[in-house]
Amino acid sequence: MTDDQLTVEPIGTIHSPYETPEGMPIQPAGTDATGRVELDAAYEDGLADLADFSHCILVYHFHESPPDAPLRVEPFLDDAERGLFATRAPNRPNPIGLSVVAIESVTDATIDVRGIDVLDETPLLDVKPFVGAFDVPESVEDGWITDSDDDPDAVRADDRFR
Repeated sequence: MTDDQLTVEPIGTIHSPYETPEGMPIQPAGTDATGRVELDAAYEDGLADLADFSHCILVYHFHESPPDAPLRVEPFLDDAERGLFATRAPNRPNPIGLSVVAIESVTDATIDVRGIDVLDETPLLDVKPFVGAFDVPESVEDGWITDSDDDPDAVRADDRFR
C-alpha cells in the first residue's frame, strides 16, 4: 500500500427492504423499517456486549453511488444548490455512509435493527455503539436545514443522485 492508497474490506452486509434507492427514506429518523446486519463469522466475537446499547452506528460503503461526486448538489430537503460537504448526499469523493439505528437484538453474527435507511445488500465497513454522552452535543446548529419547508421524516429519495 502506498501513502495515497487506502484499502477497506467489508466486514459484512446490511439487509433492508429497499431494493432501489428511489423511495427510500433519506435518513434513519424518517423510517421505522427493520433490517438485518450480518457480519462475517470472523467478526462475531466483536459483537459481544453490543446488545446492552439501544442504538449503534453503521458505517458502510455507498456501493450504488456513481464514482464522480459533484462538489455542489441540490439536496433532498432544499431546492437550492449546496456544497456537497454541507449535505448528506450519497455521492461523495469517498462513498462512505453512516446511519444510527436502533438495536432490536444481537444473535451470533447478526444484528436486527430498526430505523434502517440503507439499500439492501450494502457492504458494511464497521459498527460502533451509539453513546448519548459522546454522540449528542449539547448545542447544535442545523445550518440551511433549519430553513427547509420539507419534513425530513416524510421526504423520500428520488433519482437525483444516480
